[in-house]
Parts: sequence; structure tokens; C-alpha cells
Amino acid sequence: MASLFSNTSNISLYTFPFAWAICLAPHVYAGQLYEKASSRQFDNREPRSFTKMVMENQSIDSATKGRIIRAEGAQQNGFENIGFFAAAVAGNLASLDTTWLNTLSVSYVISRILYNLIYINNTNAGLAATRTVTFISGTGMIWAIFILAGNKLRSSPWEI
Repeated sequence: MASLFSNTSNISLYTFPFAWAICLAPHVYAGQLYEKASSRQFDNREPRSFTKMVMENQSIDSATKGRIIRAEGAQQNGFENIGFFAAAVAGNLASLDTTWLNTLSVSYVISRILYNLIYINNTNAGLAATRTVTFISGTGMIWAIFILAGNKLRSSPWEI
């Protein structure tokens, strides 16, 4: 049986749906937390005004408000970053070694899980710094795919 990260089993493109779900997860969590804390239903008619609605709700304690707002921030950061990841996974077009693609793609997904957990639970400067390091690490994995693809195409361009 081929290893998950071996040259014979390319799973890098499958990481994109997981990355997308990881982007959405903090928003789902925030909505559930809001409903639990306020006894109100999440209103999906104006989801972009959700954080404003949370801040104006006097029935929610400040710690819960902070957690909801941070969860929304994690979701927004994920969706701002996912296009960059999708473009990098196109390193498949450069026929990169699947071990590298798999390792970097799965590592990116793991970095986003950690990023969300740290962001949502962040209550001090130390965790904020850890969140930043996690973000930079995930972004570094994306850059690594681009650089590997660029190097491969530069050294052996596609034949026409």
C-alpha cells in the first residue's frame, strides 16, 4: 500500500475541499455559540453584519463576544487566503514531485486548523504571536509550492 506522502499517491488536490471546510468551520462555530449565548437564531439574511449584531447584543458576555468575533476573523482570514492556496496546488501542472505536493498541501491544511484554534482561543499577546507564526508557516508552505514549480518549469520548460 502506498504511503500518503509517496510518489504514487497524489492527494494534493483533495486537500483543497478540506481547506475550504476549515475556512467555513469558525463561522459555523460562531453561529452556534451565538445561538447558545443569546437564545436567538442566527440570521443568515445579512451574514456580513453578524459581528456588528453580536457586539450590539447586550445579553452576551464580553468573553463570548470576543470568541465569536475572533471566530469570524479566523473565517475571514481563511477565505482571504484560500485562493492563494488553490493557485499553489496547481503546482500539479508543473508535475511537481507528489511527495512534496502532498507534504506541503497537508501541512498547509494542518496549519490552518491550528491557526483557527489559536485565533478563536487567543486571549493574550503570546497566543497572538503564535497565531502569527502559524499563519506565516502556512503561507510559507504555499510559497514553497510556487517556488518548487517555478524552479521545475525554469529548468525543464514544457515542450510545445
